[in-house]
Amino acid sequence: MPKSAVHTPAAPAAIGTYSQAIVHGDTVYLSGQIPLVADTMELVEGDIRAQITQVFDNLSAVAEAAGTSLDNCLKLNVYLTDLGDFAVVNEVMAAYFSTPYPARAAIGIASLPRGAAVEMDAVMARAG
Repeated sequence: MPKSAVHTPAAPAAIGTYSQAIVHGDTVYLSGQIPLVADTMELVEGDIRAQITQVFDNLSAVAEAAGTSLDNCLKLNVYLTDLGDFAVVNEVMAAYFSTPYPARAAIGIASLPRGAAVEMDAVMARAG
């Protein structure tokens, strides 16, 4: 079964040798998104809440380009430079997802590209 790349100008362009997402069958694998604004390729201004919101907006844009939505998220990985920000992830996530929530992992890491405080990737289904 062939795979196909997903690209949308509504999300930040890849800053390396990867695709925004890959579709294989009915599954979509979204690459990690940091809080870059697609139009400027700069980090969103503001606090951690603004960064988390931008990441969810970026994931949503790529999901839509792949023919799905965050409603079909199966697995979400969250990478934080400060695990103390995890409560904010939960708060913001509630505005983007409904039950049943996706499976999720939260990982504390030392640093992220461009000095971001958060990155997320996801695995999604294309069908509801």
